[in-house]
Amino acid sequence: MLSNPTERFTGRVESYRRYRSGYPPEIAGILGRACGLNRTSTIADIAAGTGLLTEVFLAAGFSVTAVEPNDEMRAACAIFESKFPNLTVIPGTAEVTGLPDRSIDLITVGQAMHWFDLDKTRTEFARILRPGGWCAVLYNNRRMGGDHFHEAYERFLLEFGIDYLSVKQQHVGRKRLAQFFSPSPMECAAIPNPQPLTLESLEGRILSSSYMPQPGHPRFEEMRTALRRLFAEAQSNGVVTMEHDCLVCWGQLA
Repeated sequence: MLSNPTERFTGRVESYRRYRSGYPPEIAGILGRACGLNRTSTIADIAAGTGLLTEVFLAAGFSVTAVEPNDEMRAACAIFESKFPNLTVIPGTAEVTGLPDRSIDLITVGQAMHWFDLDKTRTEFARILRPGGWCAVLYNNRRMGGDHFHEAYERFLLEFGIDYLSVKQQHVGRKRLAQFFSPSPMECAAIPNPQPLTLESLEGRILSSSYMPQPGHPRFEEMRTALRRLFAEAQSNGVVTMEHDCLVCWGQLA
């Protein structure tokens, strides 16, 4: 595991909240049907961050407990409490959620599984799930190539990312997820999730990444100049589109 995953996003929360890609709203329907959820079902969104995934389920009418260890991110997620009375936000980690035994019908994890100790996480998830409960893991998988913008963006991350390769290599793909759910079967769906970005939002997207330099870093100005050059080369009508497939994998923890 990479060092100190809980604090890696401190100082990046506003950029994360404003500029990270959200999740397709149809996710709530897909998982609702697949997992047999109803309006009395309880959902725990683990490593909820600023609430990008939490909000999808709240908007669909579900009750959600958002579990987030980072103080700044948890405070950003708690802003939704004024709009959604069926939201509870608590401190906790994937390995130690603080939730009661057999209290949850669906656990969700968005863009965070690679930060966890998977053995300890599986034990904790199995503890808090009700009999017949489900777990769903989601990743917005960015296109790595295929056109000038996506190829240039990947080269940009390799050039300026502080530990980009380490984070990239730690991402949890389908094979590792299938091992996590084993011996229960795992099902998956992929949903196109494009993200149009202006120069401002592309810069914000970069600053939201835990592996990229922040203001004050010796390479920050060089990085910003290179990013603006990349945008100028790739933009059309003041926008570039970052293509993602939102991969949703779900199963039970027998």
